[in-house]
Amino acid sequence: MIETLQEFSDSRGVAMRVDRQAAVIRGVKLLGLESRNGRSYLPEALAQAAPLYEDAKVNVNHPKGNPGGPRDYQDRIGVIRGVRVAAGEGLFADFHFNPKHPLAEQLIWDAEHAPENVGLSHNVEARTARRGDRVVVEAITRVQSVDLVADPATTRGLFESAVAGETAGASALPTAAALTVEALRRDHPALVEQVRAESAQEIARLRDQVQRLTAAEALHTKQQVARRLLREFQLPDPESDDPLARTVTTQRFLESLLVAPDEATMREAVQERARLVQSLLGAAGDHGGRQATPQSRDQQLAVGAGPTDAKSFVSAITG
Repeated sequence: MIETLQEFSDSRGVAMRVDRQAAVIRGVKLLGLESRNGRSYLPEALAQAAPLYEDAKVNVNHPKGNPGGPRDYQDRIGVIRGVRVAAGEGLFADFHFNPKHPLAEQLIWDAEHAPENVGLSHNVEARTARRGDRVVVEAITRVQSVDLVADPATTRGLFESAVAGETAGASALPTAAALTVEALRRDHPALVEQVRAESAQEIARLRDQVQRLTAAEALHTKQQVARRLLREFQLPDPESDDPLARTVTTQRFLESLLVAPDEATMREAVQERARLVQSLLGAAGDHGGRQATPQSRDQQLAVGAGPTDAKSFVSAITG
């Protein structure tokens, strides 16, 4: 599983050396084998990741909002070089800093007198797996950034966006034990707002989809009712290839059934069409020489109109 991890490491107990002339703090700790939240890094994972940290840019503090977003120029304070693996301990490197940066003197003082205040935080992509009750980092696949942070020793040590398949730009989240709505609102307001906006968009999309599916299902149901009523009153199917059948159940007539408010109204319309068809067909047969007694006003009109040909039949049905 690929996860975006944000790992804090301080230099407590590390013998750093400040080279003022070269503007280098040598021996800063980049990453250990065990995190404070119980994650384990395989030694081979750190060894393979060492080249990814080489020449990584160092910025002051975390970016506001997206951890993978662009940084301001004034945030840049240095670069990581000379990355090396210390067996049983983790990754170490030399921090080349800008001696003209406004925070350079503060950084030097902390490194010389209070190394617990000097810490680096990383945004990395890593492949993880659960082994028993522990999460093991099997490989670090990408180093997104390195940030210089204040008081890293007071943090939990590892914050991660534990969403499978996420890549650069994923926001850091607290561990499951510390994950509460209040904590998210307090520590990650930008993330909460982003999730809220994305959720609102997704809800709107799903609501629109439900409405369209509901409308499609209602239309399908009405089509089934219309065909059942046509069969009940012995009217032809609207998809029939018979020209006369298509004249009786025209597309216009079928559409009028589909927009009817209920089945009762549909039934009344189909019944009316069936009576009209029967009247017209009966009138056409009586023109063969027999005088029929009209059964309805429609039939009287048909009989009095003269011979009932195809054109007259279409006009009577569709008029």
